[in-house]
Amino acid sequence: MDQIKDANRKRWDERVHHNAVSRFYDLKGFKEGNTSLKRIEIEELGDVSGKSILHLQCHFGMDTLSLARMGAKVTGVDFSGEAISLARSLSEELGIKARFIQSDIYKLNEVLDEDFDIVFTSYGVLCWLSDIDRWGDIAASFVAPGGFFYIVENHPFGIMIDEHVEDRFQVGYPYFYNDPLRFEDEGTYIDPDQRLENKVSYEWTHTMGGIMNSLIRNGLIIEFLHEFPFSFFPIHPSMREGDDDYWYFKDENFNVPMIFSLKASRPI
Repeated sequence: MDQIKDANRKRWDERVHHNAVSRFYDLKGFKEGNTSLKRIEIEELGDVSGKSILHLQCHFGMDTLSLARMGAKVTGVDFSGEAISLARSLSEELGIKARFIQSDIYKLNEVLDEDFDIVFTSYGVLCWLSDIDRWGDIAASFVAPGGFFYIVENHPFGIMIDEHVEDRFQVGYPYFYNDPLRFEDEGTYIDPDQRLENKVSYEWTHTMGGIMNSLIRNGLIIEFLHEFPFSFFPIHPSMREGDDDYWYFKDENFNVPMIFSLKASRPI
């Protein structure tokens, strides 16, 4: 497992600076004042002014800093040293107050001992986690009484799609599977033409039941589960970008859940 985590960390360390200059992340627009948050999480998080927010798997901090711009007191966590370094640099450059911590999510309790009004995570995070039950334990442990956990993420059904088959929806990945899936490629979802030195990565699949139950078992109450028939990036070659920055299938028969959002609260 240490070798698997090390391979993923090296790949993400390398991807940080590729992502930072990509059109997809639009760091230039962010520096000019644009938010990196999308419609779903903005609407569903509500007013975060004055709230303390823990952002798990924050990458290089654009969403974390966007929440800070909305008045939240933010802490971002990521296992990539390169990501945290860039996040801190952006915080200082833009004069946006934020705290960033480099940590494996499974070891976060060893370096952070606080409660937060909101624990937040989003878009492409769960596939990098080997143990969804332990994830739920960690995430729930930081939710203050009266606070809530919120996630918007790839739908477990949608990520089963085979991205190499363009003319139809075909299953390419398992739904029930415990072992890591090994991938080897030079490009990334942001830019397939990129040439990365760290080609190998490992991902895990998690069921919707596993995700929800990991939170319920740790004392959180599910307030809602929403499902959406579009993606936050072109997961399939037959997708087109909409005016709202989400990606839609050109064929409306591909009417399947691609994103879900979930809110779970801790009673006072």
